[in-house]
Amino acid sequence: MNEEDLQSRVVRCPYCDAAFDLLVDLSQGDHVTWEDCHWCCAPIQIRIDLPVDEDEPIQLTLGRDDDVL
Repeated sequence: MNEEDLQSRVVRCPYCDAAFDLLVDLSQGDHVTWEDCHWCCAPIQIRIDLPVDEDEPIQLTLGRDDDVL
């Protein structure tokens, strides 16, 4: 993993709605990962979908631990 493969995104917790910075690793391609909320510590499921065209934005989908992403 190179530092240029990391991208910071501001996201909102699906539990407490608090905003926090999420560091996204682009080197793994499309994937699902977990991150604890920086404020309420709840487990957040994160689906990362990279675009085919580099000019398109990265799609982040956040859900609660029991959501199906």
